[in-house]
Amino acid sequence: MICANIYRKKWRENRVWACICQKKAVPLQPQRFFAVLKLLFMANTRQEIIDELKALLEQNESAIKEQVDHLKTQFYTIADDVEEQVNQHEEQFKELLAIYKAKRAEEAAAQAKEEKENLARKRAILDEMQQMVEGANADGVMANLQKMRELQAEWKKIGVVPATETQAIRKAYQQYQEQFYDLVKINIELRDLDFKKNLELKTLLCEAAEKLQNNENIVEASRALQQLHDEWTEIGPVARELREDLWNRFKAASTVINKKHQAYFDELHNREKANLEAKQAIIEQMKAINEPIVNGEPWNAKQWEEATAKVQELQTAWRKIGFAPKKNNQTIYEEYRAECDRFFATKKEFFIELRERRKEREQRHKEYLERQKAREERAKEREEQRKAFVAKGGDNLRRMHERLKQDIKTAENNILFFTAKSKGADKLVAGMQKKIDELKAQLAEVEKKLDEE
Repeated sequence: MICANIYRKKWRENRVWACICQKKAVPLQPQRFFAVLKLLFMANTRQEIIDELKALLEQNESAIKEQVDHLKTQFYTIADDVEEQVNQHEEQFKELLAIYKAKRAEEAAAQAKEEKENLARKRAILDEMQQMVEGANADGVMANLQKMRELQAEWKKIGVVPATETQAIRKAYQQYQEQFYDLVKINIELRDLDFKKNLELKTLLCEAAEKLQNNENIVEASRALQQLHDEWTEIGPVARELREDLWNRFKAASTVINKKHQAYFDELHNREKANLEAKQAIIEQMKAINEPIVNGEPWNAKQWEEATAKVQELQTAWRKIGFAPKKNNQTIYEEYRAECDRFFATKKEFFIELRERRKEREQRHKEYLERQKAREERAKEREEQRKAFVAKGGDNLRRMHERLKQDIKTAENNILFFTAKSKGADKLVAGMQKKIDELKAQLAEVEKKLDEE
């Protein structure tokens, strides 16, 4: 009976319940409705309402607004028996409401922050979708299809945004989705046309590659094949079911040419290796020719000419040899060039020196001839003078000159003889010396006359 009375009392007095009955309040969710209903039947006094409010605040739940509102309405519709209790209960209830408001403010700030972050994330997704729509080409649309699906999944995971932005951002999202899938549809139609065109082009490339197998110039064929491969990569794809067979046909034709190309270069490498050995042999012969030069052995002109002829033969043979391997070609040439330069530089020095010696000999011979000519001219002149002198009696002076020289020589020999034979022959020696002096004086006088003539 008591419970029935309490129920009727709550039915009459609670404003929220009356609003619900009159269909003027916003409908509550079932869980919240029964929570309010529980409060209507359980809270009989202000102290009980205060205790219920404390319990709600300790639950750490955000959706307690309706329940708090109901408690607030109940609190002010119930009267206490004692005035003192009225003030005490009201003060406690206001403190709890202040705590609730602070909690609500904190939750509202957190909710606003989260909504702002959600808005930024959704705008970023819209930016990507806009770029995919506005910057898409025939290939880009299909490539971005998976990315669009990922963006859609991410969009669904993001929570609510500020209410003021909800409608605009939802409208933009729907717009970009529709534009993108319109492009996908168009792209599929265009792809079918491209597949057909690409199939025709790649079939022509297969036929061209197969014709290259008959080209005897394998280098030219290989270059042409490379160009075909470049064109192949520039052409778009064909239908998926035809791709593998078409590529296998093109690859088979390419393999034939590539094998020929490999065989050609294997043979070329063998020739280059043989050329390298032949060039090394020529360099060894050049070194053998240059060895006497390096050791400083003297050569004559004939030896130089013979060596030159041999070097020229080696140079002719070198020019007939093809290229060595690329990694050795420059090195082997420099070594060969050094030996040739050494030979011809030394030869040049030799013949420059030889020409200088010849010039010196020619100069000395020229000077000798000039002296010989001068002597002949002087002899001729003396002969003419002698003839003129003889004509004037100069021949007697010459005979006298010769006789005086002979007498002086005989007298000097006699002096030596007397000096060696006897120590007492001083007087004889002195007399002989006097005679010699006289003869020399006469001889000097005759020579003077001869000089004057």
